[in-house]
Amino acid sequence: MIRLARDGGLWTATIDRPEKANSLTGAMLDELAGFAEAAALEARVLVLTGTGRVFSAGADLDEARAGLATSPLWERLSGAIASAPILTIAALNGTLAGGAFGMALACDLRIAVPGAKFFYPVMKLGFLPQPSDPARLAGLVGPARAKMILMAGQKIGADEALAWGLVDRLVAPETLHETVAGLAADALGATAAHVAGIKRLIPGGAG
Repeated sequence: MIRLARDGGLWTATIDRPEKANSLTGAMLDELAGFAEAAALEARVLVLTGTGRVFSAGADLDEARAGLATSPLWERLSGAIASAPILTIAALNGTLAGGAFGMALACDLRIAVPGAKFFYPVMKLGFLPQPSDPARLAGLVGPARAKMILMAGQKIGADEALAWGLVDRLVAPETLHETVAGLAADALGATAAHVAGIKRLIPGGAG
């Protein structure tokens, strides 16, 4: 349900469970985290994407009720992405919801399609967000807008997400992967030390 691809320095993880809105099980999270940890050591660029019209609806509902919603696996995954000394890109092929926010917020860049929606209904569901998510969200959109999403339960459309800074660019679905390839090109042509060195110089870079 996770398709992993390694093409030289470009590593891509694709969530491939469209019949369940790409919801994530514990096994899928563990696989994604392991891939991100390995990419941090060997890749130049890590891309996260999905199949179908939804990037991910967050935790699988059955596993969420059994404890996955508060599992440390979410923080392991987002921490591995955030600390990776490489370029990380969330290629958001559709809606981003719930715990899946963490991996996207941890990426350096978020590219989305115009039909994407963004919501994180922890208030309604009775869970706390993953520990690192609120600070990363507020760092992108500001504290009040973070509260709009996390506390007021607002569903944000793609245009508003772009205006807020939640995503960095909107592109047509058919050009999403071409756009990501263009963004990855310079890092793929550089040495690992050069990529890591530039990322360290940018506030909020690796770490």
